[in-house]
Amino acid sequence: MATGKTPPGSMTRRALFVAGGVALLAACTHHPAEQATDAAHPAAAAHPAAEATRSAASPRASTRLTRKEPAVTRPARTGPHAVGRGADGGALPMTHVDDGRMAIALTIDDGPSPIYTPQVLRLLDKYQVTATFSMIGLEVDANPAVAREVAAAGHVIANHTWSHPDLAYLPPAVIADQIDRSFGAIHQVTGRVPTLFRAPYGAWSPAVFQYCAQARMTPLDWSVDPRDWSRPGVAAIVGNIMRNTRTGSIILEHDGGGNRAQTVAALKIVLPRLLDAGYHFVTP
Repeated sequence: MATGKTPPGSMTRRALFVAGGVALLAACTHHPAEQATDAAHPAAAAHPAAEATRSAASPRASTRLTRKEPAVTRPARTGPHAVGRGADGGALPMTHVDDGRMAIALTIDDGPSPIYTPQVLRLLDKYQVTATFSMIGLEVDANPAVAREVAAAGHVIANHTWSHPDLAYLPPAVIADQIDRSFGAIHQVTGRVPTLFRAPYGAWSPAVFQYCAQARMTPLDWSVDPRDWSRPGVAAIVGNIMRNTRTGSIILEHDGGGNRAQTVAALKIVLPRLLDAGYHFVTP
């Protein structure tokens, strides 16, 4: 299992590949409450994995998704910075949210973890912040109760593949399998229908964009990467986030893939600082 977004010693990969002529759906994001069951979401019927998991979704899990609306978080409106286009018209992943001045988003990757995800959830609840959890199918399968806890708290769940491979080097059939297996695990355990997809390592390719369009998933990237997965120290994580966050930023953090004690400690500091600075959290 990969332990972070970028292997040590290499550069963080951005959207260097474009899918010329591939049409993505630029406005398929939904509030968490709208994702609660596949019956209420057209993407469920269309997604290749939905039918296989429809009957396995737990009624109890679906009923646990209701939560009072957080005071400082609301779903972001889609806009010109949601899903971009390259110079040749090809698709680019979402790197910013567009919901007015001081709106930002927090994303948490590579879980769920039985150790660190509950700690992150307690912090988010304390500050009434809703985040997007990019979940790995294997981890959902191994920690179903934690995945359900994330869903019950009202957070958005994004598809982050089944086993966190570098998709840029994989053929379309393997890409489809990675996305579908993770979709199936998330849907079966939480009752959620993910409408966001985040590529491991931020490694995109034309085949990935094409399958996102086919599966009706918006490709999600980030704009602030404190490299917390590398455990650079709490001060370094905090400093990176505070220096680089601005209106529209999508912040990347991790609750899985290794020891995330530094991430939790950093969130204890940055969440109140960002709120005190006037930022409000939205979801993509």
